[in-house]
Amino acid sequence: MSKSKRFPFRSLINTIPVKGLRLAVGGLLLVFASCSTQRQIGKAANTRLFLDSTIQHAHVGISLFDPSSNKYLYTHNAKKYFVPASNTKLFSCYAAMKYLGDSLPGIQYWENDTAVYLVGTGDPTLLHPDFKKNPVIDFLQKTNKSVYLTDVNWKDNALGAGWSWNDYNDNYMVERSPLPVYGNIIHWVQEMSDDAAGGALPDQPATPFIYSLPEINWKVRFNAGVSRKAFFVQRNRDENVFMITEGKEKKKEQDVPFVTHGVQSAIELLPDTIRKQINYLPDLKSLPAQLNKINSHPTDSLLQPMMYRSDNFFAEQSLLMVSQVKLGEMNNRKIIDTLLKTDLSDLPQTPRWADGSGLSRYNLFTPNDFVVLLQKMQQEFGMKRLQAILPTGGKGTLSNLYKQDSNYIFAKTGTLSGVVALSGYIYTKKNKLLIFSVLINNHTGNAGTIRRQVEAFLNGIRNRY
Repeated sequence: MSKSKRFPFRSLINTIPVKGLRLAVGGLLLVFASCSTQRQIGKAANTRLFLDSTIQHAHVGISLFDPSSNKYLYTHNAKKYFVPASNTKLFSCYAAMKYLGDSLPGIQYWENDTAVYLVGTGDPTLLHPDFKKNPVIDFLQKTNKSVYLTDVNWKDNALGAGWSWNDYNDNYMVERSPLPVYGNIIHWVQEMSDDAAGGALPDQPATPFIYSLPEINWKVRFNAGVSRKAFFVQRNRDENVFMITEGKEKKKEQDVPFVTHGVQSAIELLPDTIRKQINYLPDLKSLPAQLNKINSHPTDSLLQPMMYRSDNFFAEQSLLMVSQVKLGEMNNRKIIDTLLKTDLSDLPQTPRWADGSGLSRYNLFTPNDFVVLLQKMQQEFGMKRLQAILPTGGKGTLSNLYKQDSNYIFAKTGTLSGVVALSGYIYTKKNKLLIFSVLINNHTGNAGTIRRQVEAFLNGIRNRY
């Protein structure tokens, strides 16, 4: 066999000009380097994730992207759909950052000589314990006109599609509404007090003192004769009737969502604060073309706690506020459809997006969808703003993770039964910014253990690249 036949690559080189040769060799080196990177990361994923006893039977999707080179460093099942749990909040956060401006729309209204007519905007900060200032309350307290409230712009349901109905009593599944008050939650407190006569006697047990914030006129019943160690409040599923079981704790607190009935709960709870009656305005077919607006709080003052503690209620109401701003009505399904057809039309795989919080298992997204969204957020809003909104190592939902250094990861967690998710940004030790999404579904192991394995995988990437 001739040398030219044995070494065709060398013969080919002899026919390429020097400049072309450099380009060809450079291109091959890039291909080899890319393949090597994929293999190295794949080996780490295999060790830390795919072969781990708590994960090996689960479904895993990974997408790792380098925005500086506009290339994926590694993908695994990145085009397949996963239930993302609270990673869904990244999409709600994007919509809020894009459309709510610098300040939240607290209320819309119009007025005449005798009356003020209110239109809810979905703002969840009204009388919420996290927000001390209440510009809307200040406005309502100062007016000497009659106050009316309409819900003509409310085109949605209190509970989202695919939510677990039997979680209605838990504080992570608060009802959505057009005009939330007090976070749509009643805060119940039991405290043990001494005997009313002036000091507990040795043979007399302490007497529990139970109260609610805010004070309510709704039905409250006591579970007489039931003995349990823990204080507990159970609401009827479809009405504001609360069953209280006394406990033995010195102090115990519980947040219980209330039934909103659209704007009815606001009409019942606001008068004590604004010191005037609120009247329901029925049968209004449409809103005036021009409405006044009162802003409440800086937008990011809502988004930061929403992401840090993964607040479902804030996420749901944020998406509804975007719907009001963009569509003139609060309609979860319509605003999602609108966003997917406009701002998010370039997603690589069209998601099935069901709610604002990720409570719904109807949600289906791919790892690549999250990477593209996160790159879009980086380009449109900048990392400085995102770093102030997303939790980092040792803080928020990452409080027990990624604490080796400070401020090298900024990401959103996601957790449901059988679901662990993490998507966000990571700075390597060479100060290279990478975007990632790790979605794990159908695991039967311990979520904390799985999060540690994901942490080890991502830290390996941080140390190497």
